[in-house]
Amino acid sequence: MDVEIRHVRPGDEGLFTAVAPEVFDDDIDPALLGVYLTKDQHVMVVALAGGQVVGQARAIIHFHPDEAPELYVDNLGVTPGLQRQGIARCLMDRLYTIGQESGCAETWVLTEADNHRARALYASYGAELAEPVMYARSI
Repeated sequence: MDVEIRHVRPGDEGLFTAVAPEVFDDDIDPALLGVYLTKDQHVMVVALAGGQVVGQARAIIHFHPDEAPELYVDNLGVTPGLQRQGIARCLMDRLYTIGQESGCAETWVLTEADNHRARALYASYGAELAEPVMYARSI
């Protein structure tokens, strides 16, 4: 199967009319997608096959006043029927390239402790395991 990896930009909203199952956590909200794509620090790449989005990865270029920017990878998904075929790696490669081109000095990502596939992918890039403490609350 031929898969195209594409950096999504404003004007590409039409790509999301055909999305394979479980690529995103929830259905795409056109209004939220439009806002997301207008933010320069937001980065999304998609995998397209047969006119359908079959994978996606999103990141935020996090700018600082006192150090180089960093790339925070905040989501990665590939439809279950196409997992384990290198699509996630291609998506991550494109995110890392965009991060490098944007001057990012480092990248980081969080995943669940029991997500062994994701952990193996990130470790294969030489990423070091860190033990963060995360707090979350609704606002």
